[in-house]
Amino acid sequence: MNLPEPGWPRIFSTRFVCAVTTLGPLGRKLPAPGTWGSLAGLLYFLVLFRHARWEVTVVWTALAGYGAVAFCGDAARRLGKTDPSEVILDEFVVMPLVFLGWRAGWLAALPDWAVLLTGFALFRFYDILKPLGIARLQRWPGGWGIVADDFAAALVTCATLHLGVGLWALLR
Repeated sequence: MNLPEPGWPRIFSTRFVCAVTTLGPLGRKLPAPGTWGSLAGLLYFLVLFRHARWEVTVVWTALAGYGAVAFCGDAARRLGKTDPSEVILDEFVVMPLVFLGWRAGWLAALPDWAVLLTGFALFRFYDILKPLGIARLQRWPGGWGIVADDFAAALVTCATLHLGVGLWALLR
């Protein structure tokens, strides 16, 4: 892939770029930063997207994802790392995709807490293990690789949620 990375975050200080991409102290001070970034993303979903139409969620996440590509790539360069574990903006911005259609179809039959907990756990599973070709996306250069694997993990999680609950409903 040879898509140029946005360069506009270079106008900001290293301190600011790192604060944005680590979500303040979450990525720097706590163990398992990706889990904390995902948990913050779950809260982000609940506050901003819980009642939003799927189109709003997709468009906003794409825009936020572009910002994450720019900031995460710049932070990685400044930190001298390929995909710094403390950079958790990528997990945060994609979490709303996990729950696309969460109040529709078979998922609507489950309690909210069950969908949220299962979606969170499945996302962490796919984000950590990176099966189904997700790991290849992480090899894209700079911020594209940092963010693309999380987009894929979120979409695979969403599909798994819908398929899993659908199968469960059919087998009942």
